[in-house]
Amino acid sequence: MKLFGKYETEGVEIADLSLKQVVSLKPANVPHSFGRHAKKQFAKQKVNIVERLANKLMRGGTGEKTSGKVIRTKGRMQGKKLKALRIVEGAFDRVAKQTNENPVAVLIKALQNSAPREDVTRVAFGGVSYQVATDISGTRRLDLALRNITLAAIMGSFNKGKSLEVALANEIMATAKGDIQASYAMRKRDEMERMARSSR
Repeated sequence: MKLFGKYETEGVEIADLSLKQVVSLKPANVPHSFGRHAKKQFAKQKVNIVERLANKLMRGGTGEKTSGKVIRTKGRMQGKKLKALRIVEGAFDRVAKQTNENPVAVLIKALQNSAPREDVTRVAFGGVSYQVATDISGTRRLDLALRNITLAAIMGSFNKGKSLEVALANEIMATAKGDIQASYAMRKRDEMERMARSSR
């Protein structure tokens, strides 16, 4: 069974061992689980990675300043799963056309490149709180990578003459290539890791 009837998911290599445990490449023609995983702990690890990307697209913008601007999409994507899946399919078609590679493999590369390894947490000792560096679990690494890639796509198409589909395809390709100038997700990863290094 091929994703969207076009792309193979089996045989895609995941080099990062911590992500390998939490990325699901379960074959599906249409990646839609109808929220069956919603109330079960850790069940999202069994949801196809392409469906998780579409789920992250269904958001109302940022609501707070991100990279110097506030983005509110007025609920245009909230709850519209089929619209999100169509955008993801269109983005994958663009990635396949421009790279001549399987877009699922390109997405996996992008996730590996943009998943941070360290973060900071607040610890209180005797009424004084400190920022302490901590390792991140595979689940949180994947969540952060997906969030940053989709957020970059929303910001890249907001108030610009570029569709969300094009912005998502560009972000996936730039992140998979490791182009830190063009990839918002990689810049966010570096920023998190730099903060963690400084608070060791």
